[in-house]
Amino acid sequence: MYFDELKLGMAVELEPAVIEKQKMLDFALNYDNIPLHTDEEYAKKTPFGKIIAPGVMSFMAVWAKYLEVDFFGEELLAGKSTKIEWYKPVFAGDVLKGKAMVTKLTPRNEKNGIVEVSIDVFNQNGQMVLTNVTEAIVKIKR
Repeated sequence: MYFDELKLGMAVELEPAVIEKQKMLDFALNYDNIPLHTDEEYAKKTPFGKIIAPGVMSFMAVWAKYLEVDFFGEELLAGKSTKIEWYKPVFAGDVLKGKAMVTKLTPRNEKNGIVEVSIDVFNQNGQMVLTNVTEAIVKIKR
């Protein structure tokens, strides 16, 4: 979808993302190897009581569902930025549900504009676990 076809408030519900324990551990071992994510005995002594998913992994699980929606299609030129905020821990077996919404449209030049998409992510209990704000550069229709 071209920049000039997008509207503020356009939104889509994302398919649920299930946090699988083995994938969570594999990600942690490769990219965020701290005891809170990998050591069951250590994690029992923390306020969480068990290992938690790396925050970036939780985000990426939902991001993969967002990419399936393909908001922009071939009109996407590039990503510009992303900001993730985490509010609650995510555990193995959690089911994350997200909603992506166009929250800002900024024309950049005659060829493209910057689209801000905000994603709110909730667990199976309806608790917000993270939010993301991503900016993408999208073609303007000629």
